Amino acid sequence: MPKPIVQTENKVLRVIAKPVDAKLFGTPELKKIITDMSDSLATCDDGIALAAPQVGISYRIFIVSGKLWADEENKKIKSDVVFINPKITKRSKKMSTLDEGCLSVRWLYGKTKRSDKVSIEAYDIDGKKMTWHGSGLLAQIFQHETDHLEGILFIDHATDLEEIEPEKN
Repeated sequence: MPKPIVQTENKVLRVIAKPVDAKLFGTPELKKIITDMSDSLATCDDGIALAAPQVGISYRIFIVSGKLWADEENKKIKSDVVFINPKITKRSKKMSTLDEGCLSVRWLYGKTKRSDKVSIEAYDIDGKKMTWHGSGLLAQIFQHETDHLEGILFIDHATDLEEIEPEKN
């Protein structure tokens, strides 16, 4: 059962999330948290990443939807990628102003200034260390999601905020 995605007024979004203890890696408890996060993210057609605080869990975890890596030819969706205890290790000096929204700040959108390229170190569900390098949308996701783990919402630094209601079918 997907957990509801908490909204702006929930205090969990404003605290610094706790690191995941090494003894949790590979456990059923951690797997359940990540499954719940993936299930919650899957309920949002417009969502491509989710941080644990967004489902009320104050842990340093975020996931990036497999939709981001979908194969354009056959639309095959790959697995969500899990980032545990992530740290941005490098940011490009070159920055761009980008459109941004958030599943926890429904239907508000604005412009944010983000580094064009980012490197991140994190652990997978089994505690294996990994390094990822992202540019463009992936760099934006890394920065947005690590902000969540620090209790920062994009609206804290966005400009030109506007509410855009979803289209009704």
